[in-house]
Amino acid sequence: MKLKTHKGIKKVLNVRPGGTISIGCAGSRHNTGKKNRDANRKNRKGSLLSASDKKRFKTVKYN
Repeated sequence: MKLKTHKGIKKVLNVRPGGTISIGCAGSRHNTGKKNRDANRKNRKGSLLSASDKKRFKTVKYN
């Protein structure tokens, strides 16, 4: 049986061509008016998924 894509993870993670996985930053959805400017700018960039988290998601299909 084929492994189904996990739709929740598919909406959050993005697999780059080199194999790294990008993910958004927490705390950037709402109430950004009270957070300082530097924090909001840093959140716009997003971040990469850590190696330990990559191991956790190995069994879940996210392409």
